[in-house]
This record gives sequence, structure tokens and C-alpha cells, in this order.
Amino acid sequence: METLRILSLGAGVQSSTLAMLIEKGKIPMVDAAIFADTGAEPKEVLEWLEWLKTKVSYPIHVVQKGNLRDDLINSIDGKYKFLVVPLYTVNAETGKKGMLRRQCTSDYKILPVNQKVRELLGLAKGEKRKKGTKVSMMMGISYDEMSRMKINPVKYITNEYPLVDIKWGRKDCIKWFEENLNKTPPRSACTFCPYKSNKEWLETKKNKEEWDKVVELDALLRQGTRNDDQVFLHRSCKPIDEVDFENEKNKKQLDFEFGIENECEGMCGI
Repeated sequence: METLRILSLGAGVQSSTLAMLIEKGKIPMVDAAIFADTGAEPKEVLEWLEWLKTKVSYPIHVVQKGNLRDDLINSIDGKYKFLVVPLYTVNAETGKKGMLRRQCTSDYKILPVNQKVRELLGLAKGEKRKKGTKVSMMMGISYDEMSRMKINPVKYITNEYPLVDIKWGRKDCIKWFEENLNKTPPRSACTFCPYKSNKEWLETKKNKEEWDKVVELDALLRQGTRNDDQVFLHRSCKPIDEVDFENEKNKKQLDFEFGIENECEGMCGI
């Protein structure tokens, strides 16, 4: 029987806390951690990841399917099928708002992590696993996010939620990091992730290089629209550089309309 304990590392608040709790012996040790880089990670997340590597004794593997931003632009240019990211939509004729389904998490996070798991098990492409192979996947989802818990579709991988088991919420994670390491982990999400709150968009805007790329991408997305729907990165369905991120009334109304509480599933912003 082959067995592995893996930490699915998003390099955000919860998974970073889990990584350090494992290192400190508060949670059983893992064989390795795996970080899936979409190629569109904020600079602060990549810098944080490098810091984490210096603090844990187990290996952190970085895997990447491709560059999500570049691939999205190539799909706009018609080089291949339009990538499915959770963009907000407005019908040009009726004005009806909607949202595209999310596939980026599956393609750019879950898939490369699972491929790395197979590699760590010593499996070649297409090779069947040994009977009895079991993988425990530690997920950095906290007690206040229990709705994001999922059963892993890969039969021999079992998702485990240590932070839920010890009833730690996001605030508990931040408090632990501040008290023990005098640091606060960043939120892990693509620079242009449509699930960002207005507060997070304001933080992105502080980095001119990242913000300029977001504005450029937002405009390119509408140039590449091939149906009656216009697409946007922000839930207001306005060009991103025209949004008043400090308009709290607008924020709350749109949170309710789109059900933003059901944000990106457990492989992203953790």
C-alpha cells in the first residue's frame, strides 16, 4: 500500500497557518506541500511562499499548468476555446446580469496538484495506481468556511480539514500568526480574480504594475466577447477603472445579488 499526506498550499491565511501548525507539531507531519501557481499570483503571495519555504522542514513543490492571464488573452484572440472564469455578464439587449461558471480552479489549481500527487506516488502518465493507495489531502479551510468543504472526486484522495477539526476560524488563524510569528499572511487569489471584494480591489490598485494589467485585461475581455453578453471583472458590470470601490451601498447590494459568499472553492483563496 502506498500512502501520502499532502498539504494543499494556497499560501493564504488559512493554509499558511496550517503549514506552520504542521511544522510546530500541532498537526501530524505531511510528506510534502503542493502550491499550484496560476501564473497570475500577486507579488506578495509569491514572496510569502518563498518565506514559508524557509520555515518548514518538509518540501514545498510548486506546480503550474500554464499562465492563466496569458492563456485567457490567447483565448480572446481566438487561438483556442474561450477560457471559463467567473466573469460577470450583462446582456446588451435586455440588461440582464449574470455570471459565467468557474473552471479556472479545476484547470489551474486542482488538476496540477493531482498530477503532482501521481508523480509523488511514482506513477507514470496513464499508469494505474497500486491497489490500496491512499492519499490524505490537508485542506486549509477554516471552521467559518465549512460550506467550502468538498469530497475529493479522486477516489484514493481523501480531503481532510484540520482547522475545522480544531474549530479555528480565519480570525483564529490571523491571531495565531500575529502572536507566534508577528506576521499576517496575505490573501491568495489571482490579481484579476472576479471574487475579490472592493477592499481587496483597493489593495490591488496600490500596486500600479498589477493594476495596469488588470485594467488592460478587463478591456480586452469585452473586445473578445462573441455574443450578446458583455463581460466584466467587477460585479458592478462596469469597466474596472471606473468602479467606485468605496461605495459600500453598491457593494452590499451586489454581494446579495450574486451570492458572493459562495466564493472561490477551497483550492484558491486559502
